[in-house]
Amino acid sequence: MSKPVSPEARQPKCARCRKHPVLADYRPFCSKRCADADLGSWLNGNYAIAGGPVEDADDAPDRAAPLPDEDD
Repeated sequence: MSKPVSPEARQPKCARCRKHPVLADYRPFCSKRCADADLGSWLNGNYAIAGGPVEDADDAPDRAAPLPDEDD
């Protein structure tokens, strides 16, 4: 049976390439290159956060504020 490894001795792998150990300056990535590649994926729309459908401004009903009564 293998000996348990303490949390201090573990080396997490890069969240992008999963090859190299994480560096504190780029956590959770191993380098600036992997951090920038991940940011590029977000900016290009490769990742998405699940949510409900969004109403477009063209599809939404016109909800203009009511005009005040002019009884003067």
